[in-house]
Amino acid sequence: MNGPLRAGVVGVGSLGQHHARIYTELENVELVGIVDADPSRAAEIAARNGARVFADIAALAQEIDLATVATPTVAHELAATPLLDAGVATLVEKPIAPDRETGARLVALSRSRGVPLMIGHTERFNPVVSALISACSDPRFIEIHRLAPFVPRGLDVDVILDLMIHDLDLCRVLLGRAELASFDASGTPALTSKIDIASVRIRFEGGAVANLTASRISEERMRRVRVFEPGAYLACDALAGSARRLCRHQEEDAAPEIREQPLEIPAGEPLGRELAAFRDAVLSGEDPPVPGEDGLAALDLALTIRDALL
Repeated sequence: MNGPLRAGVVGVGSLGQHHARIYTELENVELVGIVDADPSRAAEIAARNGARVFADIAALAQEIDLATVATPTVAHELAATPLLDAGVATLVEKPIAPDRETGARLVALSRSRGVPLMIGHTERFNPVVSALISACSDPRFIEIHRLAPFVPRGLDVDVILDLMIHDLDLCRVLLGRAELASFDASGTPALTSKIDIASVRIRFEGGAVANLTASRISEERMRRVRVFEPGAYLACDALAGSARRLCRHQEEDAAPEIREQPLEIPAGEPLGRELAAFRDAVLSGEDPPVPGEDGLAALDLALTIRDALL
């Protein structure tokens, strides 16, 4: 390919604006254009990043190689379809879609066109989470807390699709994409008409268990992951930027002790690492690190839990 990859962003709200910014910072990428339902917002973000405003997605698709779709979830299919149809490698923010059928259509379209589809499960690219994932070998028990204060955005979906889906995806990665065996969940609406706080205990095939709690109405922020496996305990705090591994150690004829092993934490912000991985996959022709099938599997698990609470 001659020259940098040409990028576009569809939807430049609170998250999409950062996709636009990072595309301008990535090597071998040039931000070409922006589409947004709000013309003034599109003009503002385009001017800030030296890009053009396009009247519609079809026009943008003719001039780019890869794109981010950061619209509300209900509009993901409408935004991603013309991009995939035009052969544009597309990153769709999580969740992939509001329902299984829509998500399956996007995955099928991507495969039929031979065009990369990546889903924005950004937490996989958080440096401390990446360090924890790399250090795990045989997780038996996982505990994750993801709490956030209330903000009036992302309210087109409930807290399970908004926040907990990150941790459902992490569990699948940590457990080698093990299938669901059983679960027990509780949750309730509080400030909105949808579920705002939820907790679930999941047993996966193979015997591993995960306890997940997600809230978007908390007074404090918390993003902590703890993993227990034979002979070791691993933990990371995404807000503090810390990760550690404690393991059992025993010298001959001595009592066992716990020793801490430092974890190598990669540099970079999560979204920047995610978009760099997306770019690299497009350049190499390999499948993206979070393909559409992974996004669909996380969605299916989230909807299974959500539907049990309705």
